[in-house]
Amino acid sequence: MNTISLKLDKKDIAKLVSKYQDFETVSNNPYIYKMFKTKDLTISIYTNDKVVFQGSDAHLAAYELLKIEKDMAGSDEVGTGDYFGPVCVAACIVSKTHVNELRLLGVMDSKKINDDKIKELAPKLIEMLPHTILILDDLTYNKVHKTNNLNMIKAKLHNQAYLNLKKKGYAIPKLAYVDEFVKKELYFDYLKNEKAIYRDLLFETKAEDKYIAVAAASIIARYAFLTTLEKMSLKYDLKFAKGAGEIADACALNFVRRYGIERLGEVAKIHFKNTENLKAKL
Repeated sequence: MNTISLKLDKKDIAKLVSKYQDFETVSNNPYIYKMFKTKDLTISIYTNDKVVFQGSDAHLAAYELLKIEKDMAGSDEVGTGDYFGPVCVAACIVSKTHVNELRLLGVMDSKKINDDKIKELAPKLIEMLPHTILILDDLTYNKVHKTNNLNMIKAKLHNQAYLNLKKKGYAIPKLAYVDEFVKKELYFDYLKNEKAIYRDLLFETKAEDKYIAVAAASIIARYAFLTTLEKMSLKYDLKFAKGAGEIADACALNFVRRYGIERLGEVAKIHFKNTENLKAKL
């Protein structure tokens, strides 16, 4: 079941009550003063103005209520499944005035857009939207991964991306989404030793499909990954494969034959199974 919790102002709550008044039902919870139920949605309005949307239509109801009148932020990561190249995280802010323009441009989850379209879209988004980009190169990734698992690394990068937005002086909207790669509690547990933590976040699975700010962030992050991989290819005079399949195995073998296995950590995430496959061929 999808669940979204939002802290709304009185104006938004009044709109919500007006829209769903025909679906009002009774709650036995003394802290809930209004509850609405449809076939695929339950909305609970609490006395402290927290509103909880539950059900398969939860994200649609919340977004439909707020998308026209509210700005939103989103973050997403790219490169975690690629043997070669960095892990990139981007965060951006989409104002209500940009939503329709982004839709007309065809902004959607970067995994659904080919690389040529990414290269066309991303520079426009970078120019249009307040954003931050973090690029964790392979050497640093391999060093950090010795003491941090992948989800911990991702949590720290997402956290830093939002902190960097604040450092740039941007006001982060109330709707600030992270594509949920771990549960909220574990995400913040990963950050418990960080000096600064950005906490006002909403976590949702497949957020890049639901919220245009996350989709825009995914495109910017993918662009950072692609441009970094191209620079690596020029530096080492070797076209690095995307993904972690057999083509990546073949590319790894070519790299090691040219530069030696001791330099593999410069370009690859050495804990991937591809490294075992490579050693078996040497």
